[in-house]
Amino acid sequence: MEWIAAMQRAITYMEEHLLEEINYEDVAKHVHTSCYEFHRAFSFLTGITANAYIRNRRLSLAGREIVETDASITDIALKYGYETPESFTKAFARFHGIAPSFARQKSAKLVLFNPLTIKLTVEGGKSMDYRIVQTEQQKFIAMVRSFPIEIINDDDNHDVADFWEECNQKNLIGPMCGLRPDGKRDLYGLCSPTKEGKDTFEYGIGVLLDGDTAAFDLAEMEKAGYSVWDVKPGTYVVFDCVGEDGDCITETWSKFYKEFLPQMGYEASEETDYEIYFEKGRPGIFCELWIPVKKK
Repeated sequence: MEWIAAMQRAITYMEEHLLEEINYEDVAKHVHTSCYEFHRAFSFLTGITANAYIRNRRLSLAGREIVETDASITDIALKYGYETPESFTKAFARFHGIAPSFARQKSAKLVLFNPLTIKLTVEGGKSMDYRIVQTEQQKFIAMVRSFPIEIINDDDNHDVADFWEECNQKNLIGPMCGLRPDGKRDLYGLCSPTKEGKDTFEYGIGVLLDGDTAAFDLAEMEKAGYSVWDVKPGTYVVFDCVGEDGDCITETWSKFYKEFLPQMGYEASEETDYEIYFEKGRPGIFCELWIPVKKK
């Protein structure tokens, strides 16, 4: 229940500071969690990022104020955090579908975006298969890139998918898979938690380094842009992502926060999480999702 309560505290904090200069980083500090974990948890629990929530609430309130008061559009723009009437007009029109100047016309339709309330609902008749695995220290050879935290769970962003496509097109995956024997060429999508003071996270595409991996020249691989990714020993909860595309990964993350954490006595751990794309997969399984957790 801690995540549910923390996210509700976050919403309350945002509502109390809507007219101040705040973003998801400020909210994360208020609920005493990392920016990365807060952004991810909030977006998967609510279906919207914290920054988008703040923006939508401001624009909703601004629309109401335009209709109900005689305040100038410039003053309203400044009140809700916009530096110029022009930037406010663009944001307002995207959200409401009309310009602020038309909002005062009779019968103008505006969008209402009410405060969120997070509640835990219990539904019967559904199963969520998982297993808990204790892992030893692991190493991977991977092609790694940094991405902004804001892209997590952003349906309009395809940067990570484009990274996979780029690695395929440039044959950057082949040299890594070639280090593994047939039948053990599983690919890993590695995701690191953000570091203190950073607004990015690292995502890597790689293969496991173990006794089955062929010898290779690390210096030459590093020259080609690859790097070694270390993962500490830990406890992981493992889920099958059932589906035909990456949407099932998003759905599994959502279930992790909404169903698994509130019920199972675990909390998320800020270590590497990863997807495994098996060379010889099982029918209907897109990948396995491994999420680091720890007992409360």
